[in-house]
Amino acid sequence: MRLRRILRVVLFIAVAMIVFVATLWAALAIWYRLPVPGLGREFAAGGFAAFGLATVAMLGSRRPFSALAVFAAAFLGVIFWWSTISPDEHAEWSPDVARQVTGSVDGNSLTLTNVRDFQWRSNTDFTERWTTRSYDLDKLQGVDLFMSYWSGTKIAHVMLSFGFEGGEQLAWSIEVRRPVGGAFSPLADLFKSNPLVILAADERDVIGVRSNVRGEDVQIYRLRASPEQARLLLLEYVADANALAKTPEFYNSITTNCTTTVVKMMRVVGDKVPFDWRLIANGYLPDYAYDRGAIDTSIPLPRLREISKIDERARADGLSPDFSTAIRLGVPYPAAVSTP
Repeated sequence: MRLRRILRVVLFIAVAMIVFVATLWAALAIWYRLPVPGLGREFAAGGFAAFGLATVAMLGSRRPFSALAVFAAAFLGVIFWWSTISPDEHAEWSPDVARQVTGSVDGNSLTLTNVRDFQWRSNTDFTERWTTRSYDLDKLQGVDLFMSYWSGTKIAHVMLSFGFEGGEQLAWSIEVRRPVGGAFSPLADLFKSNPLVILAADERDVIGVRSNVRGEDVQIYRLRASPEQARLLLLEYVADANALAKTPEFYNSITTNCTTTVVKMMRVVGDKVPFDWRLIANGYLPDYAYDRGAIDTSIPLPRLREISKIDERARADGLSPDFSTAIRLGVPYPAAVSTP
């Protein structure tokens, strides 16, 4: 009898937790995405939350299964509604994320349309420029990892940049496609708030706006990647960008963001990327890469971090045509990679 009582308590707690989590998710989904004015959303979200809590309370009654059945039906209704929400394709987007890059490959030539090359004077004062560029894949040499810390040390924006012979760099950034006046919200973007956009850009644009204009702590790490690995990874970016141009997706702060998408691409090209908590708290991604030997390990990581900070070099350069060279001065390569 005692064992049975313990099992009933454990089962009650487990079911109550499931209902509570489902209630929390559904209430937030309604709060952020129900297409009605503010008071209507507040009333609907609060009503579902109260309904879920009442269901938990009724689990201890004589008819818990009836309460669960009603809750399950209501929750399935929310899931069905949720599945009908698709990204907006015709909003008035913020200019810096207004266009999705696409690409085509002809032999060893890669042609990209809508490569961003903005000239930034401030965060709100800039000259828009979208270009079409071609790259010789035979001249691709390697990949660099950029970390841009915009809110403390735990969270960063992750970007990769591909280097070609002659010093040309092609940076890729996976971002939130915000409408004009919109802002990034990690919580809201868990609930289909904004689409995903993949940008290909000049480093003076996508890196420089963060280091020189927004004052973020930007760091660069040279990755241990062969030209063949770099080529496969670059072509994965192109394939994902083309797919996104055809079928828009939502940005998600946990499952589809700048870090998870890069990790997915690295796995596709055959690089083993075991799951690690530092892939979620992505500010610690350099620690993860250091432990994996993906960046230079000839010096202690704290020293490598200091060398990798580009802010002073970037501001001294002032977004000149030599920006990409200036920000790499003194940054070491992994031992197995030769310097161009």
